[in-house]
Amino acid sequence: MPRALTLTLLLCAAGCGPGATEDPMNETTSGAESNASSGAPRPEDVPTVSPASVGLAGADEPDVVRYLMVRSAGAPRLSPDGSDLAYRTSVTGAPQIWTVGDDGAPQQRTFGEPITFHAWSPTGEWILYGTDRGGNEREGFYLMTPDGTRERELLAPSDAFRSFGGFSRDGRRIAYATTERGGDAYDIHVMELESGEDRLVYEGRMGLYVAAWRPDGGALVIGETRGEDANDLHLLDLASGEMTTLFAPTDDPSQYQSIEWLPDSSGFYVVTDQGRDFAGIAFVSGAELRWVHTPDRDVEGLALSPDGQVLLWTENDGGFSRLQARPLNAGGEIAIPALPDGVYSFGFAEREPVVALTISSPSIPGDIWRWDLRDGSTRRLTRSTLAGLDPARLVEPTHESFEARDGVTIHGLLYRPPGVARPPVVIDLHGGPTAQARPMFDATQQYLLARGIAILDLNFRGSTGFGKAYARLDNGRRRPDAVRDVEDALRWLERDAALDASRVAVMGGSYGGYLVFATLTTFPTAFRGGASFVGVSNWVTALEGASPELRASDRLEYGDIDDPEDRAFFEQLSPITHIDQLARPLLVSHGANDPRDPVSESDRFVVAARERGVEIEYVRFADEGHGVRHLANRVHLYQRVARFLEQILAR
Repeated sequence: MPRALTLTLLLCAAGCGPGATEDPMNETTSGAESNASSGAPRPEDVPTVSPASVGLAGADEPDVVRYLMVRSAGAPRLSPDGSDLAYRTSVTGAPQIWTVGDDGAPQQRTFGEPITFHAWSPTGEWILYGTDRGGNEREGFYLMTPDGTRERELLAPSDAFRSFGGFSRDGRRIAYATTERGGDAYDIHVMELESGEDRLVYEGRMGLYVAAWRPDGGALVIGETRGEDANDLHLLDLASGEMTTLFAPTDDPSQYQSIEWLPDSSGFYVVTDQGRDFAGIAFVSGAELRWVHTPDRDVEGLALSPDGQVLLWTENDGGFSRLQARPLNAGGEIAIPALPDGVYSFGFAEREPVVALTISSPSIPGDIWRWDLRDGSTRRLTRSTLAGLDPARLVEPTHESFEARDGVTIHGLLYRPPGVARPPVVIDLHGGPTAQARPMFDATQQYLLARGIAILDLNFRGSTGFGKAYARLDNGRRRPDAVRDVEDALRWLERDAALDASRVAVMGGSYGGYLVFATLTTFPTAFRGGASFVGVSNWVTALEGASPELRASDRLEYGDIDDPEDRAFFEQLSPITHIDQLARPLLVSHGANDPRDPVSESDRFVVAARERGVEIEYVRFADEGHGVRHLANRVHLYQRVARFLEQILAR
């Protein structure tokens, strides 16, 4: 899993407090770095959250609270017969499971800790879900009846990381990967739901997870991480315990995702970029791969109807999802319904050709439609609130491209505030880096647009959605090229007379938070300042302190922390090494429970910057992880972010 984070749909994690991550480079780093890493943040950096006023609807410049009150519905899971939907929404302030049936009346079903995932049992009698504690990503597993009146604990939260691998087709078993034995290795387990018997079926290694059950229940497809954008596939026979590699690993790793088996277990469809730049659709039988669809853009998701007769997929068109469907064994075509443009996710019911689709766009924060392929009908199942905002005032982006200094074409989404002459600009930097800026609702972006600030949502090299080669242009020693893309984006903005490129700030979370630190220390006077969320300041300590899931991908994406030459490169790459260059104001935010990028990454950077007299505003949450899930905390943070950016861009 990459270091990915968005500003409105924030995932969470867990970790260590200040000073818990020692600096193993203290013999070679500067004295300032060593002192900074041992310093403590100020008491006022830990916020006291208080109620906030939402302001009046219809105001020319709505308060940021109103944007943060916008809700979304996502993660749709249909009951096996397609009649009922279970989904997640944070309308109560944290992600919980809700259901809606034919009567159209949504009902809340969970009420405790934020829900991290859920799945409907193939028998229809249970919904399985996961929760962690304080964003620490160490999940417990629970069964709940669809009406929410009975629950059962399957696996209590522990110190182990777990990855749910789905139900067997008969609904009697689940599979999952876990670090329960300790260390970084993920073992594969199968649990019998009726008896609670939990069996270790494969003693694993770093980076293993369950990708799919074979329909006959006799085998599991196992994925093994190879960097952030690739994996290897294996078939684990549950009777013998033998694991067979499906495709021999090569020097050009490929991704394999959205595995969809034929009902008779004779083979599966998969989205892959094996031997190609763009991901297409292939059919796999045994270890033989046959191409089914190879477009000149990425296929991003795939689903197979329960009877194995219809393939449904989406293609990535400059960030927008384009829905496609194909009958496999009969002639004719499937009419694609008229649905709003946006970013799609989808899945079939277990027993009927009924599809649930989530659609997100700048004017649709995330809602779910039901498409019945039996009669072609569609129905919108959820209508998430826009919290009194006028959808006509929400800004849609244009897809833009420009040439970087080395000739590589860089991409981005440009949002222009309507009716504003020469607005300042915020360059937004997504996490990952293997992720993509896409046209979705973002509370902070839309608030800043309403305040007259333009947004360039940058797809720097290393981003997905533009082919495998583009996603790997920042790997290893080429990592600094992505930082230079940010400055090249500024130079491109300078050529647009309708924008004020003398007033530009940078903002980003997770890997994007690192890019903010790196940009402001590499180009210290080019920007007005920035806002960094859960960012890396020292790659040596970050890679050593990352969660087992991240460590499995980091060696290919970044390099080997145990190699002396790589270690020296990581030190030079680290923004903390260049802290003396920092000159512009900076807002920093981090959760104390973050296991992906430990909170000490921000602590040391903030302390070192303050020692040099740099203007720093620090927001350090005691009850958050790799993001901000609690509504009150989100309101507090983004009120401060918006105020900070407005102030530095007005100077």
